[in-house]
Order: sequence, then C-alpha cells, then structure tokens
Amino acid sequence: MSELATGRVHPVGGPEPNALGTADLIVQQSDCASDLNVGNASDEKFPAVFATTRMIALMEMAGARVLKPLLQEGEMSVGVTVDIIHSAATPIGAKVTATATYRGRDGKLFVFDVVAHDPAGEIGRGTHKRAIISRERLMSGASKRAL
Repeated sequence: MSELATGRVHPVGGPEPNALGTADLIVQQSDCASDLNVGNASDEKFPAVFATTRMIALMEMAGARVLKPLLQEGEMSVGVTVDIIHSAATPIGAKVTATATYRGRDGKLFVFDVVAHDPAGEIGRGTHKRAIISRERLMSGASKRAL
C-alpha cells in the first residue's frame, strides 16, 4: 500500500524521468459534448465534437499507465488535479491520442505534463497530478459518503 493509504513511504521516487504513457480512441457520438447529460435544460445544447471531459479522461488514462508498474497488490492510481486547456474541436471519427510525460513528484503526488492530438494537431494540454492509494480505502471512504 502507498504512503497515502498507510503512512508508509511507497514508492520512494517514481517512474523514470520523462517516462511516457499514451492512450487513444476514435471519437464516437458518445464521446461528444452533445451527448453529455448532466441535467441539461432544453436550451442547453452542446455541439457534436469531442467533449473536454473525455479529453481529460484520456489524459488521465495516459498518466495512469505510467504509474501502473509501481502499483502493489490492492493499489490503484487516481487523479487528484487537472489544469487543462482544450484548444481545438475534434469531429466524430477522428483519432485522439493523449500523452502523459512524468515530470516528478509534488509531495505524495505524481506530476505529469499532458497533451492531446488529433490528426490536425494539438487539441489540448496541461498538467495532471495522480496519487497511488489503497483501492479498499478508496471504496470504504466512498461508501461512507453515500446518502
């Protein structure tokens, strides 16, 4: 278990400097802002382009893949912060690739530079921080928050 989960220091360092993780997908209708249903009012229509939330999820997956070799049994990595700019729209059918580059530690957190591209170029970039935690502790804490 990790330092966040038990107080024990694990891992001491982190991945190799500049370690890369990637994740990609072909944009489907379900990946579009137009398909986000968050209690939208009838006058809140969004375009059928790649949603910012989906781009962030892809960036998080890329970072998680960098940390995967560090995980011990019962551990997982979770996103803690994102500071992202979504700078270009991507249409349905285009391939989006996110890359996370390990930058180092910020205390208990693992820091990544993240960038996403489609065939026409960059669509977003920013910084993402992740933590390694006990899966059991996460689920226990979540269940205490249920109504």
